[in-house]
Amino acid sequence: MTSLLRVDHVSVSFNGRAAVDEVSFDLKAGEFVGLIGPNGAGKTTLLRSIARLVPFTGQIYFQGQDTSDLDRSHLSKGIAYLAHGHTAHWPLAAKQVVALGRLPHLSPLQRPSPKDDAVINEIMLRADVTQFADRNIQTLSAGERARVMLSRALAVQAKLLLADEPVGSLDPYHQLQIMELLRELAQGGTTIVLVTHDLTLAARFCNRLILLADGKVVAEGDSGSVLSDENVAKAYRVETFRAEHDNEPFVLPWRRLEDDKTLS
Repeated sequence: MTSLLRVDHVSVSFNGRAAVDEVSFDLKAGEFVGLIGPNGAGKTTLLRSIARLVPFTGQIYFQGQDTSDLDRSHLSKGIAYLAHGHTAHWPLAAKQVVALGRLPHLSPLQRPSPKDDAVINEIMLRADVTQFADRNIQTLSAGERARVMLSRALAVQAKLLLADEPVGSLDPYHQLQIMELLRELAQGGTTIVLVTHDLTLAARFCNRLILLADGKVVAEGDSGSVLSDENVAKAYRVETFRAEHDNEPFVLPWRRLEDDKTLS
């Protein structure tokens, strides 16, 4: 199967320090990939390089084409990016914010069509934000605002969604709801790259994990192999607790490791 996205020896440096260091991987259509790693590992910078928001060396190919050869219109339809922090700079109603996700499909000054409105309404319903449709987004809680901003990204209906910590500020109910929604979208053919610090959710919902540390890929594959005791100890300096519930294995960060106890 042809790759939807190919990242080929991508590096990003800030002030002489490599934030992303010779990273390479391929993504197929319909993969739900968890991009994990400790603070400062390069996860957000890597996502931003894929979205062409930071300069980088190496090549990134989307649908077989070098993204440097694609115009912004093509990229904005094919790749949706949800930034970390879910900052809203506009005093708009929530539905107006979600509607911004349809802009890549509209010409200048064109109003959303009934089809666009149907997409917006469906996404808002599935993300459980319909009740906020007329609310000023700046009056919403952090978790409510996060779901609205994710809805904006989903409204693009891009083939590739880059989501930077979309569930970190959500309560447990909505964490599970959004992860279930993202998994359903992946099963429908959308490729999703999710940055998260929640190893339990990543292991349960993502069909593939990429573990970064110091800007490099240190492990890649299924959750069982990536989240081995050795990999977690090296990358995060923690021990894990493992168990199984409803025939599903799970892993929890359990205890910090002292430096001299970290596996070598």
